[in-house]
Amino acid sequence: MSLEDEYSGKLAIVTGAGDGIGEMLARQFASVGMQVGVQDIRAEAADSVAASIGDGAFPLVFDVSDREACLSAAEAVRGRGPVNLLWINAGVGVGSPILTGKQKAIEWGFDVNVRGAIWTAQAFVPLMREANGPRHVGITASSASLRSPEGAFPLYATTKHGTFAVGEALRGELAGQGIGTTILCPGLLNTKIWDGAKARPDRFGGARHMDPSISKMWDDAKSPDVMWPDIARIVGQGGGYLICSTDGGETKAAFEARAQEISSGIVEV
Repeated sequence: MSLEDEYSGKLAIVTGAGDGIGEMLARQFASVGMQVGVQDIRAEAADSVAASIGDGAFPLVFDVSDREACLSAAEAVRGRGPVNLLWINAGVGVGSPILTGKQKAIEWGFDVNVRGAIWTAQAFVPLMREANGPRHVGITASSASLRSPEGAFPLYATTKHGTFAVGEALRGELAGQGIGTTILCPGLLNTKIWDGAKARPDRFGGARHMDPSISKMWDDAKSPDVMWPDIARIVGQGGGYLICSTDGGETKAAFEARAQEISSGIVEV
């Protein structure tokens, strides 16, 4: 059965849908006949994407790092009917070390990428309980969550390990409720996440834009659309893991080396 056969006419919520992976997901879910809530903290981004999709979408503007804002948004959505598909996608790229990272930057990364995922699930999953037909939760982690937090973005990788862990916990909790779960781990793609500071709430402080010179590797990367056929396949089969590697096997090798290192450190006591 196709995704269109299963989900046409149903309601989807996609967070972080003002650009990047979230925008791609919102457009694709709308293309199979879903009504899509396009969430972003930036009103102009949510409005623009929803307007360009047309009657199949509506904007949702709130801050996923604010639990009360998530709950209020879910209450506003309740009148549109039960939610059949929730994709927890909102995330920020924080280029910061651990030992010398600024407090506000660290709080921002964790509050959006980890706590934000939890608050979004707490707010919107209850709207799925009365839904007929398939019910599914997706969560966007990162291929960085499969390897050691190293390189230029150790804080980002650390928070995405947390996002992945939230996804694992949701898989366990939702399985008993008949709700499928997909954990998406994209590799390097042109997602615009490098300039996540443009959506930084005032309480976290800092510049509104990151150095544009660092964006080249994202600008030159493939579009998130390359993942859609496999996302549709995984969601259609009820969920699972989807790791989209874009580095010629480097991520796979790094993950296998890390898994082997962990395995070799296991002792029976």
